[in-house]
Amino acid sequence: MSSAQICVIYNPASGRGWSASRLRELRRTWAERAVFWPTDAPGRAEELALQAAHSGFTTVAAAGGDGTVHEVANGLLRAKRSDVVLAVIPTGSANDYAVCLGLEDRWWLDDDPAIRPHAVDVGILRAPGRCRYFINCLGLGLVGKVAQEARHIRWLKGVPLYGLAALRTVLFQYQLTPMTVCIDEVERAAPTLAFSLELGRREGNFVLVPEAALDDGLFDYVHAGPLRRRELVRLLPRLLTGRGLPPNYPNLWLGRCRQVHLHAAVPLVVHADGEMFCVDTDGVCDLEIDLVPKALRVLGKLGAQGA
Repeated sequence: MSSAQICVIYNPASGRGWSASRLRELRRTWAERAVFWPTDAPGRAEELALQAAHSGFTTVAAAGGDGTVHEVANGLLRAKRSDVVLAVIPTGSANDYAVCLGLEDRWWLDDDPAIRPHAVDVGILRAPGRCRYFINCLGLGLVGKVAQEARHIRWLKGVPLYGLAALRTVLFQYQLTPMTVCIDEVERAAPTLAFSLELGRREGNFVLVPEAALDDGLFDYVHAGPLRRRELVRLLPRLLTGRGLPPNYPNLWLGRCRQVHLHAAVPLVVHADGEMFCVDTDGVCDLEIDLVPKALRVLGKLGAQGA
C-alpha cells in the first residue's frame, strides 16, 4: 500500500458532471496525503471501500453525492473495521449527509479542529432476498417515487432538482397504499401516502425533522396517511425553509423509534439515502428496519447543523 493514510473514492460524474473543478482542487490539496480511486459503475464505490478498509487505510473519503457516500459507507460497514473513519467530500446534487454532519462545501481546505471523528448510528434495511445499510434516511411511497423521479432529471441539482421531482410525483403518481406499520411493536394500519425514517435532518434537500440527530440512538419517523394534494403543496414551504413538519397535523404521525416492520398491500418503491433499494417491479411488500447504534465513525461537526 502507499504511505498515504487516506483513500479517496470519487465519482467522476457526481454533481451531474459539475464536480470536476472541485476534485482537481482536492487532488492538489491532498496530493501528499491521499491516493485517489475512481468509480466506473454503480456499486463500484462499495467494493473499493471494502478493499480500502482491508488494505489498512485509516480514513476512506467518499467524494461525490449522497449515492457515493451511501456506497462507501456500506463497504466500510461490511468490512467491520471500527477503526476506519469515513470522510465526506460533497460534490453531488444534494449533499444531504454532508450538511447533517455540519460540513461546508470545501471543509478540507482548512484545518478546522472542530471537525473530528464521531460515532454515528446507521440503519439496516432487510427485505426477502436483499439487505442494505443506510446512514441518513429511508423513504417509501411518495418519497420513494420522488427519489426515483429525480434520477430522470439530468439538467438540475439541489433544491430545484428535488422540488421539480416532488411536484411531478404529487401531480402524476399520487397513490395511497393500504399498509400495516409496526413501530417498536406498536401497530398502525392506515392508507399510506409516504413513510420515512430519518437519522439526519434532510431527505432530498427537504428538512423533514429539524431536531433529528445522527448519534442519539433513535430514528425519527414520518408516517403520512391520506393527505390531499393541496395539503402537500401547503406543507412544501415548511420543508424548504427548514421548519420541518408540523406536530399534531391530521393524518400525519411523527415520532421516534428503533425498529420498524412494515407490510404493504402492493409492491413498494423504497430509497435508502436516495439510492433505490427496490421499485414496484421487484415485488417487495415486506420490510424490516433496525437501528444499529454508533456503528460508523465519520468526520464532522455534530451539532453544528442540528445533525
